[in-house]
Amino acid sequence: MTKTAAEAGMRFGLMKGFLDERTRRLFAASEAKVMGRGGVSAVARATGVSRRAVAAGLDELEGSPCVPGTGSGRVRRPGGGRKRVVDCEPEILAALERLIDPVTRGDPESPLRWTCKSLRRLAGELRPEHQVSHVTVGEMLQQLGYSLQANRKTTEGSSHPDRNAQFEFINTRCLEQQAAGNPVISVDTKKKELVGDFKNGGREYRPKGSPEPVRVHDFKIPELGRANPYGVYDLKHNMGWVNLGVDHDTAAFAVESIRRWWRGMGSGLYREARQLQIVADGGGSNGTRVRLWKKELQELAEELGMPVCVCHLPPGTSKWNKIEHRLFSFITMNWRGRPLVSHEVIINLIKSTTTQTGLSVEASLDENEYPAGIKVSDEEMAALNLVRDDFHGEWNYTLEPRQKQLELR
Repeated sequence: MTKTAAEAGMRFGLMKGFLDERTRRLFAASEAKVMGRGGVSAVARATGVSRRAVAAGLDELEGSPCVPGTGSGRVRRPGGGRKRVVDCEPEILAALERLIDPVTRGDPESPLRWTCKSLRRLAGELRPEHQVSHVTVGEMLQQLGYSLQANRKTTEGSSHPDRNAQFEFINTRCLEQQAAGNPVISVDTKKKELVGDFKNGGREYRPKGSPEPVRVHDFKIPELGRANPYGVYDLKHNMGWVNLGVDHDTAAFAVESIRRWWRGMGSGLYREARQLQIVADGGGSNGTRVRLWKKELQELAEELGMPVCVCHLPPGTSKWNKIEHRLFSFITMNWRGRPLVSHEVIINLIKSTTTQTGLSVEASLDENEYPAGIKVSDEEMAALNLVRDDFHGEWNYTLEPRQKQLELR
């Protein structure tokens, strides 16, 4: 390469970032014109601009500024430049659509029917019949009206025919109890959490480049175990209570959590209460078929000296439980991105949860043992003072104190 060509390459390198397609070829053409014979090839090697582009630039330099492509700020002549692949190969759109949607419009035996449909994989499947890049595939998908979308929970499973009637029953019962000055609480167990320096979903602000280190694998730490948060939410006062258990999530643990809520919070808020109304899911430790749940509630009713009324949400509707979106969701938001390294940290994060509507939460650690697998015999069930409601007695029932039962006799 001659010294003149090398200097042209250096000048082009300095100016390259400020030039568009048209001015690049004009710059290269002007250098080639100055160099004379052999200048086109030399400049092409020095700058990386193709000989064809340099020759086109020479034609433009010798032409009139009014010629299309050389005036009015245009970079290319009308219709100039490489044609789009969809213009050269119109059938490529149909081929792509057969790959992306094989069930409704194409072959269910498509090689992409059971694989990840990434842009690169789609481009690879279109070759060698169609020479196309993954970037172009993305543009064609947009043209066809496709976009990346996640699953959406909209399809309901089978539902009980009296589902709506049960919701109306619960609403009426709760309003009646609140009007009478009795507590109405929503109860449930929050997702069990591993205790330790494990990754917790979400992000929080920290100094740039210093994320908090956590364990790679989520294997339970034996000395810390899991935390079982059982929550009680007071609908009237917008107040929550969380009993953090360290043993099994049993019906005995669930009722103990309600007992602790009453002693620590409920008894002070409802001094004139004559009945306790509980709204619970139909499954889990407080499920409709759990005998131990009813047995423990019977003991609670006798301790409180007042009836304990229970209304279960119909099957498949646990997400409508008030405690889920009025308490648990805000606790999850409050501790997002923070490893739950100890029980003390968990309790402090729960207690610091609040909302603009005035939610306040209390929490306590329950270190008692709650053995699983406890059986309740038919005789013990028969001894309960269980009064079932006329409307779905399996969902709606009341545990009356046995002393009241003896007085009636």
